[in-house]
Amino acid sequence: MRNKLFLATAAAFLTLSAGAYAQETIIIEETDPVTTESTVIVPGEVRTYVMEREVPSIAYEGDVVVGRVIPDTVEIYPVDDHADYAYTVVNERRVIVNPETRTVVEVLE
Repeated sequence: MRNKLFLATAAAFLTLSAGAYAQETIIIEETDPVTTESTVIVPGEVRTYVMEREVPSIAYEGDVVVGRVIPDTVEIYPVDDHADYAYTVVNERRVIVNPETRTVVEVLE
């Protein structure tokens, strides 16, 4: 009886925890930049351009995350044919920013 209760409890636990490990796949169609509330969808050609460029990495204390403003002391570089985007490399991570506000819009991995 005790073993059956233990097995039933273990099975219930595994069943409930399985949902926590489920992953969701999101497919984003590449189109022109779209702003939805606080999310910017960056065109694929901008990501490709940034990944292909060699610029020095800047050391920065703290996390570089979407929404963070890059200080004026960090040089940002324009993206050819896309005036709405600029980029830099911070802590060895490529970062796409809004050149007007210097706000991070995407961190590339």
